[in-house]
Amino acid sequence: MAGDRASSVPPRPAKEPGPAVTAPVTSGHASIDRFRLRVIAGPDSGVAFTSTRDHAVIGTHESADLVLHDRTVSRFHCDIVLAAGRAIVRDLDSRNGTTIDQVSVLKAHLAQGAVLGLGKTQLRFEIGPDKLQIPLSDRDRFGVMVGQSVAMRAAFALLERAAATDATVLLEGETGTGKEAAAESIHREGSRRDGPFVVVDCGAIPPDLLESELFGHEKGAFTGAHGPREGAFEAATGGTIFLDEVGELGPKLQPKLLRALERREVKRVGSNRYVPVDVRVIAATNRTLRTEVNAQRFRSDLFYRLAVIEIRLPPLRERTEDLAGLARHILESLGAAARPEASALLEPDFLAELGRHSWPGNVRELRNYLERSLALHDPTPPLPEPLSAEVGAGPIEVDPTQPLRSAREKWLGVFERRYLEALLAKNDGNVTAAARDAGVNRIHFYRLLWRHGLK
Repeated sequence: MAGDRASSVPPRPAKEPGPAVTAPVTSGHASIDRFRLRVIAGPDSGVAFTSTRDHAVIGTHESADLVLHDRTVSRFHCDIVLAAGRAIVRDLDSRNGTTIDQVSVLKAHLAQGAVLGLGKTQLRFEIGPDKLQIPLSDRDRFGVMVGQSVAMRAAFALLERAAATDATVLLEGETGTGKEAAAESIHREGSRRDGPFVVVDCGAIPPDLLESELFGHEKGAFTGAHGPREGAFEAATGGTIFLDEVGELGPKLQPKLLRALERREVKRVGSNRYVPVDVRVIAATNRTLRTEVNAQRFRSDLFYRLAVIEIRLPPLRERTEDLAGLARHILESLGAAARPEASALLEPDFLAELGRHSWPGNVRELRNYLERSLALHDPTPPLPEPLSAEVGAGPIEVDPTQPLRSAREKWLGVFERRYLEALLAKNDGNVTAAARDAGVNRIHFYRLLWRHGLK
């Protein structure tokens, strides 16, 4: 980004979360509800806020959409998102928590007239009556991405605007929503399309090697450094560097990445000389970085350098009308579109059955499922019977006609799947964080996810 130099105040990010819209569509726009917040108690009593997007952040930081002056409120206290026609409030790991009608919540739906509690502040929430107009792309493809749902066309409109600039982009969304595909698509559609596209998975590289991977090293910089090596930033000169899972960066590397973003220069490990780099930076995370900032695990100044433009990619459950197009696109990419068994995977009844699955692993899970069905030459159900049918709120029903081992394995499997789903939900789909909470290594956790069809 030309002229992106260090400054005392980081730029305010463009809040473009990528709306999940299900409202009526007219002439390239979709209508969504506008919501209002009025402070009814606290230091800012009487202040009113009206949404201008489908997403609003509330806190004391100057970049929040609704800025409060209550010392008991966190910098990024909570956010409100309109998704699938409903308003959802989510606590961002705030210091004093969030309540709805005096009930403490982490994530919950907001009803008309509900009273939000943030520290000593109370806000009344109201929907409507007027609407917001969200721009939609007129395309059903963007780069390597496909989608004709309103949610994806809204995301495409934001991605198109991002591709027309060299601004740094932060892609957010659950695991498997296609953040790397979105980054590659921005690169392909932008002015740097003829330059390299370099991917660095910050969550897959050991912390002690990540600095060298990003910035390179000189001969003798550490054991095994037998010669100089350029890092990903230098390799991406003239093109784009994609930093996947940027939320996994450790505290020692964050200031070095901040300097690279501010000055567009890097220093190799073992060198005293800075090298200028001409790159476009796109980052992605399935974490909520504002939560990480609140918890002091992620630098706020680095967050703002990354989040010049924020774009949220919708989960597959919010765009089930894209299943047919996605399945066809995936089968084509696998070179299997002409195979006889592929036609069964595109039957309307079968696609309707797929639409009833929640797809916690999103597009990646769909791809894995289709690939498995092709390998087995037989479409199999995408998930086991719903857990609600197996385990109700009442006592467990025991079948004494079954052997002890098989009965025990059945209920152990039910418990494991529920536990994994709850753990993934708690960690916003972040497998590394979920494995850490479970007290197991990440490889073992991945195996459990595969066993239960969650990955």
